[in-house]
Amino acid sequence: MENFKKSSHVVLTSHYKQIFKKSIEIKWGAKNPLERGPVVGTISEKENRNAIGTHSGSYTVYRALSIASGQYERDHKPDLKNTDMTTEVGPFDSWSDPRKIVSLDPWGASVSKTFDPYISKGYNIAPTIAVTQAHLQIPEIGEAIEKGRLKPDGKILLPSNDIKVTKAAIEPVWYLPGIAERFGVEEGELRKVLFEETGGMFPELVTRPDLKILLPPIGSSTAYIFGNPKDLSDPNVTLTCRVHDECNGSDVFGSDICTCRPYLTHGIEESVKTAQNGGVGLIVYFRKEGRALGEVTKFLVYNARKRQSGGDSASNYFYRTECVAGVVDARFQEFMPDVLHWFGIKKIHNLISMSDMKYDAIVNSGIEVSQRVSIPDELVPDDARVEIEAKKAAGYYVPEESEGPGDIKELDKVKGRDLDD
Repeated sequence: MENFKKSSHVVLTSHYKQIFKKSIEIKWGAKNPLERGPVVGTISEKENRNAIGTHSGSYTVYRALSIASGQYERDHKPDLKNTDMTTEVGPFDSWSDPRKIVSLDPWGASVSKTFDPYISKGYNIAPTIAVTQAHLQIPEIGEAIEKGRLKPDGKILLPSNDIKVTKAAIEPVWYLPGIAERFGVEEGELRKVLFEETGGMFPELVTRPDLKILLPPIGSSTAYIFGNPKDLSDPNVTLTCRVHDECNGSDVFGSDICTCRPYLTHGIEESVKTAQNGGVGLIVYFRKEGRALGEVTKFLVYNARKRQSGGDSASNYFYRTECVAGVVDARFQEFMPDVLHWFGIKKIHNLISMSDMKYDAIVNSGIEVSQRVSIPDELVPDDARVEIEAKKAAGYYVPEESEGPGDIKELDKVKGRDLDD
């Protein structure tokens, strides 16, 4: 074995006795944010930390590489001047309801103001939510304008075909007791499995029961708001919403094996229409690539589907995923409504989704849904017929006037193209 030079002494915080006096107790659900306490996941002063893990999700590893290579100061504290939200959000009653929000910090967008008493004492408190404004340039919106489905109004949809939006980036902040309750498991069991299945990445999960917050190394979520963000919390203002799970192949590169990008752009178009008519639109984009199984697994499934006996068919769509991944879907939509509750949403008038799991999660969280909107048939790519018919057969929403899924023999007739075509 090649010799290597040992680093300097490391102080572990993975033991219960390693509790610092300056660590602030988190009282999740407290209405007063100062009573609730700030989430301190920064590493510049370990004695102040009250969370397991650290900020930026999976990008934590890149920060560590920057530090190791000498390109990043370990004790850096960000200058948050002029970084405040472009539009204020909340607070809402849902922010202090521990049953409504367990996977994000509702006060994460206003730490410089809300937790100034702590920051002035030297606590390094990082935002976990940022809100800004942007213009979106989307080819399908230009096409909708050319075909007369949309018309620039100079406010929401500009003469340049740009869409003016407010957008929010939201990092995951898990309150472990609430996460366990949401899943119907014991907190201790949840901690144990998280520790084991991440290769022992966070020993504090099993050795520090006093630490109730986990900053998991997973991707963030992004919300795009069309119209006035303050209208999201008003149930009397029409809200069109799509909750979308990441699909890099389709969303970014236009792969036609699924309906992801067509459904996403349809949701954007409907959100623009609603905002132009005095309502508000919302797209929430979650980083859950390949049903949270990952892109490598997804591509393996593609190969298995295309190479199986009889070719790619709707009848075996979910089966091939389970054969490769061991589970059909790992997205667990139970967390998804937390973002909606952060905006104070009580009612969605038009839900641009056919997913039964998403619909059930939203409704079961206390949000009313008036209407579900399926993807127009003309937007479904030919090779994606396998996916959409399989999902209909599995319980996805089908409008009454539409033809429902057939029996197994009919599903077997729905074929995708060959792998080499």
